[in-house]
Amino acid sequence: MKIKILILKVLISFIAILIIFYGWYNHPPRDFPKEITISLDKGATLKTISTLLEDKKIINSAFLFRIFIIANGGEKKVIEGDYLFQEKTSASDVAFRITHGKYGFASMRIVIFEGSTLAEMADKFESQLTKFNKNNFLRLTKGKEGYLFPDTYLLFPNTNEEQVIKIMTDNFDKKIASIKYQINAFGKPLKEVLTMASIVEKEASKIEDKKIIAGVLWKRIKIGMPLQVDVTFSYIYGVNTPKIYYNDLEIDSPYNLYKNKGLPPGPINNPGLDSIIATLNPVNTKYLYYLSDKNGVMHYAETHDQHVANKNKYLK
Repeated sequence: MKIKILILKVLISFIAILIIFYGWYNHPPRDFPKEITISLDKGATLKTISTLLEDKKIINSAFLFRIFIIANGGEKKVIEGDYLFQEKTSASDVAFRITHGKYGFASMRIVIFEGSTLAEMADKFESQLTKFNKNNFLRLTKGKEGYLFPDTYLLFPNTNEEQVIKIMTDNFDKKIASIKYQINAFGKPLKEVLTMASIVEKEASKIEDKKIIAGVLWKRIKIGMPLQVDVTFSYIYGVNTPKIYYNDLEIDSPYNLYKNKGLPPGPINNPGLDSIIATLNPVNTKYLYYLSDKNGVMHYAETHDQHVANKNKYLK
């Protein structure tokens, strides 16, 4: 009987000690800082992270914090980035935040318009994201023009270029997966579809016109006629080119589609879903020419003479 009572007392004492230690561990330090941002580097060990949090008075015990993280299977789930702590918070809440990427910053809405180039994206992100490096973004996305999906993104102000690329690439993969059957049925490689869609993106704004223009351009390729579109010159020069001169038509570039037949080497921008779908669903017409007047209205022609007449009528 005495042994049972002794065991019970020991058990109660042990539980009491656990409760006290847990309360001490989980209760925020008295000198918990206000409005502090903690940076967790990529590849940092759990020991390094827990020691940093203890040094910054975010938690009471680095050792107990590590045990808690490991016991909950989060040792390899700590997410890098900057974490804002505005008020006292428990160690368990700290653990949850750093293993779920809850940074504590308000997200911001950034709109990437259809037809944006990687360079234009880089400028926009760098102007609004504190951790974004434009040059590194362009280095990491070399050869990916056309493969980052234009959309409205909700991002934290401390989102870096690697995270932006992943978010945009994941979105691209999701959008393309939704029309994969159309791409397969069309019978052309995704790169060619995206390249044509990037041209169509800049040639028209309405979906009906996009489909007609896609039909015209695919037809030109089929009959061996150069695409003869002006929009690729903006990509050649790296700036928006409102007017093309005769000298421009002689420039030596694979993106000069007056001198070179077929598609350019790759997309000239990142097209939206409408342009991609229009490219996959071209309207077959008798037209070989088209132009947009000063009000953005499209005018089509079957012959070059009709096209010249449209130029004289609508562009002068």
